[in-house]
Amino acid sequence: MAVPAGLGLTCWWFQTVPGDAERFVQLVVPDGCVDLIWWPADAEIMVAGPDTGPMPTPLEPGAALVGVRFAPGRAASALGVPADALRNARIPLTDLWGPSAARLHDRLTVPTGLDTTSDSPSGRTLRHPGSPSGPVEAVELAGAAKLLVAAVEERVRTAEPHDPIVGPVVAGLASGASVRDVADAVGLGERQLRRRALASFGYGPKVLQRVLRFQQALRAARAGAPLAETALDAGYADQAHMSHEVRELAGVPLGVLLGRSD
Repeated sequence: MAVPAGLGLTCWWFQTVPGDAERFVQLVVPDGCVDLIWWPADAEIMVAGPDTGPMPTPLEPGAALVGVRFAPGRAASALGVPADALRNARIPLTDLWGPSAARLHDRLTVPTGLDTTSDSPSGRTLRHPGSPSGPVEAVELAGAAKLLVAAVEERVRTAEPHDPIVGPVVAGLASGASVRDVADAVGLGERQLRRRALASFGYGPKVLQRVLRFQQALRAARAGAPLAETALDAGYADQAHMSHEVRELAGVPLGVLLGRSD
């Protein structure tokens, strides 16, 4: 879902699990991004990623999550720490923002249930379970996301600008250019590029390129492109190479990510 431009965010999102559903484990795969996630059942807003491999996430019946997602390379300045300090991590936002994160959580409240019968614009409302006439505290998912976005906007206004190499590096690596060519294009040596990539993206340019290529292939495959064509367009040597990389990064075959049984 769309967010204001200029904040380094790609979207805000939500996920709900019906109360009568069975407990399940959702597989989160690398995308180069960092998320701020409000999980009302918890007492914290969490920071997630960037990941280098699969991150299985248990979800309970009735669970509800709201998050905002930073584009690759855009979280470090807003969060106030190098991105490699967040790699493969799930940490409380209070560890980074201190009392301001606690105040943000208080503004979000701590609903523990989900009413899906609301006529609100978002169609979904987080709320405390309570009387049939409705609980006192309720926060729409869209409203919760707006509070997260506003908090990011406030931090961005006072934070150091993100590293100017972020855009060119993402564009170059996503196009299939070599790390050496990308380093030359931004006027850095490969060692300097790696150091600045670690701080901005959480991992070096080679890993970043693998993640970007994996995500490109996943988008194409989900859109229905033939797998052999998907592999070549994404920059893999062949379909077998793509299958190997998918297993390395996601821990499962591509078919599982696509919801296929084959």
